[in-house]
Amino acid sequence: MQFRCSAVLLSCCFAIFLAIISGKTQAENSTNIEQSNTPNRFTGTDSEKIAQAIKAAKDYGGVIRIPARLPDAESDRNFWLLDEAILLPADTTLYLDNCTVKLSDNCRDNIIRSANAGPGIEKVQPLKNIHIIGSGHVELLGADHPRSTGDAAKTLGIRSFGTDAGKEDESQTGDWRNIGILMAAVEGFTLQNVTLRQTHCWGVSFEKCSFGAIRNLTFDSSENRIIDGNHVQTLNQDGLDLRKGCHDIVIENIHGISGDDLVALTAIRANATPGGSFESTEVAETDPNVCNDIYNISIRNVVGYAAGGHQIIRLLNASGIKIHHIIIDGVIDTSPEGVTDRATIRIGDSNPAWGGVTPLGDTYGIIINNVQSKSHHAVLIAGSLCDSIITNVINFNPSISGVSFESGEENVRNVRIDPFTNISAAP
Repeated sequence: MQFRCSAVLLSCCFAIFLAIISGKTQAENSTNIEQSNTPNRFTGTDSEKIAQAIKAAKDYGGVIRIPARLPDAESDRNFWLLDEAILLPADTTLYLDNCTVKLSDNCRDNIIRSANAGPGIEKVQPLKNIHIIGSGHVELLGADHPRSTGDAAKTLGIRSFGTDAGKEDESQTGDWRNIGILMAAVEGFTLQNVTLRQTHCWGVSFEKCSFGAIRNLTFDSSENRIIDGNHVQTLNQDGLDLRKGCHDIVIENIHGISGDDLVALTAIRANATPGGSFESTEVAETDPNVCNDIYNISIRNVVGYAAGGHQIIRLLNASGIKIHHIIIDGVIDTSPEGVTDRATIRIGDSNPAWGGVTPLGDTYGIIINNVQSKSHHAVLIAGSLCDSIITNVINFNPSISGVSFESGEENVRNVRIDPFTNISAAP
């Protein structure tokens, strides 16, 4: 009897303790919301709440924290639904804290964009210090019914899905607004710990950006979706792209599945064009009088594949723009049975649409090391390459025994190529 009373007393004390702790936690959470710069403090649509938090960031050291959405009069959902892009100014740190951010069916815009670029901004002014840091489980999602998908060469409803197809007042091709995270002319940046699913085009794209770190990104796109019971194409779902003028950037720990290339460095078409046009997949202007090269890039630990059968890593330059001083170290092709990518690593292109094979000397200083491939080509040189190293490649495709020279060995000079370790079948 005494033991039974003691047990009851202990149980009551424990319940009181839990109530105290629970109350303290709720009070602390309330205090955190009041003291931190979170959009949950504001009213309006989700986009309006986030915009107000960004405007208030100057009072919080430039910091915005987006946790899970709290229920309000509009909705009891716990994820954020955007009608327009989150625009980040200079000297801003955006913390994404165990949250989901999704594009609404009304939105034809990026999920996140640097605030210096957008419709009608013909010349992008540089910004410094923009950081996007995920904590815990963070997901950025495309819309259930995207208004537009694909790049600027894709016609909506014909080559790539879009509910804007056939609407007279709307652009009938994809453009830069279809990119998930888009940064232009940002010096000093961070992007880390984020998962992007079913983006409307490339998951992440950087233009003219420098001195940054991109880490711990996961992609989940397939170039095909089921929308309202129908199989539709959503093309050009690259994972991560670096475009013209990017330099001094570290890329590491990239995982998952992309519809198109998983990681791509692309610098093509150097003719002068204004920024902010809906006829392009690049938001910034192109100035042929400045350096548009891509250089000083380290790419490490890429694990995944391209569901559309493209490339895991692609380097593409043309029009006199150079790609040089690139390290690619640690690539694992995880493609399942029934999916074979064209190349694990592809360098250049002979296609006249991109300018054809680049002259020797335009693509150089490339170090490729520690690659495991199941693709049709472990390393495909489709353009030119010089002064480079290719080593430590394990090839699981028995039909290919070494580097593939699509454009001919005459376009390769002073490149050390170690013999592949060829495995006819995985053990």
